[in-house]
Amino acid sequence: MALGDSTSQDIIASSRGFIQDADEQALNELQSNFFYQRADFANEADFEHIKKRIADLEKEHGLSGNRIFYLAVAASLYCAITQHLATSGLAQKKSENQKPWHRIVYEKPFGHDGASSNQINECIKNYFDESQIYRIDHFLTKEFVSNIALVRFTNCVFEPLWNNRYIDQVQIVVNEKIGIEKRGRYYDHYGALADVLQNHVLELLALIAMESPVQLSGNYIRDKRVEVLEHVQVVDGILGQFDGYQQEQDVKPNSKTETFAAIVLRVDNPRWSGVPFYVKTGKCMPKKETAIYIKFKTVDCLLTRSCPVPSNWLKIEVSPEAIFSLTLNAKKPGFNEEVIPIDMEFCHSCIFGPITPEAYEVILQEVERGEKSVSVRFDEIECAWRIVDKIKAMQLPLYIYERNTSGPKELVTEFEDKHGMRWKA
Repeated sequence: MALGDSTSQDIIASSRGFIQDADEQALNELQSNFFYQRADFANEADFEHIKKRIADLEKEHGLSGNRIFYLAVAASLYCAITQHLATSGLAQKKSENQKPWHRIVYEKPFGHDGASSNQINECIKNYFDESQIYRIDHFLTKEFVSNIALVRFTNCVFEPLWNNRYIDQVQIVVNEKIGIEKRGRYYDHYGALADVLQNHVLELLALIAMESPVQLSGNYIRDKRVEVLEHVQVVDGILGQFDGYQQEQDVKPNSKTETFAAIVLRVDNPRWSGVPFYVKTGKCMPKKETAIYIKFKTVDCLLTRSCPVPSNWLKIEVSPEAIFSLTLNAKKPGFNEEVIPIDMEFCHSCIFGPITPEAYEVILQEVERGEKSVSVRFDEIECAWRIVDKIKAMQLPLYIYERNTSGPKELVTEFEDKHGMRWKA
């Protein structure tokens, strides 16, 4: 369903260029069970037409009546579509145990600030039960991201050390090599803080910092993620904009929208008190990378004259590869006492890559199963927007930086030197 004129055959044909080693039988089967309907989101009569067509297809194919509505549209359209889904009867308000079920998926971003997010949520609540609502960020459904909590909580080598007694700092980096890719109208309204930090970065922080849930599923995980975000404090930061951004298509002249952000956060609870969380995201970086770097405190230098010994680092690389890498100190071969760091690495993508499901494949499967851990509960979204709104209220300085660099030059003088740290990426 969309505004443009197209057919299911056109959509399948246009997708072929993005599919490697296409299975023709599978594509033919998909095409025979795939239908497209043009519709204007503002016109309720179009929703009535879709309702009739779906009812006919359900009868023709003997379907159960279960329905998933996936809204991959601008957040400004959420309320109108939600209202028309409800008033047309295309989707009905039901509790979780009522059959057939109707579920509505809203893809991030959920609003552009705290106020707009609340408005959208109030609108949705007027028409549907919370159990039907899935606020999705495909990033949370990446197989490797969900593996982060499992690795932490099921390995004795990590869990006892996962606190401020042993951890010195945490860095979370989401770097993008691309620019805004002709998405100026969208991006200039959001910027790096709302587009990436509010969701991807804070979701990774919540996963890293949360307490152990009773189970790694549903509201158990969501409760613990919220607990972390409720205790996040904003300490400091700088913002940047890549040179030439204001000349991009559909970007306002003299725009002050940030394409880069480096922020210091703290989690004010007993486990993490005193541990800085350095988070960074930017466009037009030298390379694409999403990674978490955890620096452990140094040990006393007792058995070697090679002092001080390097800190141990745990690197969790989400992309482009999915890798856990732990640096340990070892003696350099020879008769001296020189200590060198060595990497112990587990490459998830190398071993499991061919059988790892894609993020959107997981989303559809989990929504169909009714698994809520892939959905961001609204109180978690509220907490994330509260953090972003606090950052915006600080009116941090905005610096220009060259494309294909690590950010503004002031990243060193106004951030790294000030806080006594160096970015790993």
